[in-house]
Amino acid sequence: MSKLVALLDKLGVQPDAQLFELAFTHRSFAFEHGRIPSNERLEFLGDAVLQIVVTEHIFISFPELAEGQLAKLRASVVSSHALADVARELELGELIRLGQGEINTGGSDKTSILADTMEAVIGAIHLSGGAEASASFVHALLDGRIAASELEGHYTDYKTALQEYCAHNDLEPPRYEIVGEGPDHQRTFTATVIIGGGPAGTGVASSKKRAEQLAAHEACRSLLPNA
Repeated sequence: MSKLVALLDKLGVQPDAQLFELAFTHRSFAFEHGRIPSNERLEFLGDAVLQIVVTEHIFISFPELAEGQLAKLRASVVSSHALADVARELELGELIRLGQGEINTGGSDKTSILADTMEAVIGAIHLSGGAEASASFVHALLDGRIAASELEGHYTDYKTALQEYCAHNDLEPPRYEIVGEGPDHQRTFTATVIIGGGPAGTGVASSKKRAEQLAAHEACRSLLPNA
């Protein structure tokens, strides 16, 4: 039994078999098999369901956060990278039906494909069991991540905070040096933020922007109180 099926059984959610199969049908597979339907429409629906469930949850759970902070907190758990991480935990990659080209380039572990499939699964569950089923599924996947993200301050824009620190202390603006490693489908970026001529923080992530934020966060922790 897959981890996804085990979770759905635990939640008492039974998605329609045809919709479930469609949720795992990537457009590359659909194209190679006579242009059959792909999961793109389900992905569209699942994205909307995900946004409203998470938005409502953080709006109610964190009344002290301003609108901008709520938006950043939501983004930290519904971004492609965050959804892909959830998909990897559920081992969705091995369930996705891919075209041969995507199979040859490691498509089953590509962030974009995993994230899109995760949204398609949510869409399939929503059509099968309604809003209650899709909400329970999203809550089971993301409530813990939302709490952890809020606790760790992932809604904070550390790059901006660091830039303001430098301006306030008459320092040159932070400068970021980035090094990329690995194949295109599993690229890793290491960012080092330079302040006052020396390194002040380092971050490693699968995107340049995230690596820069992590580097800025590390610098803020050493330079700013309560960062």
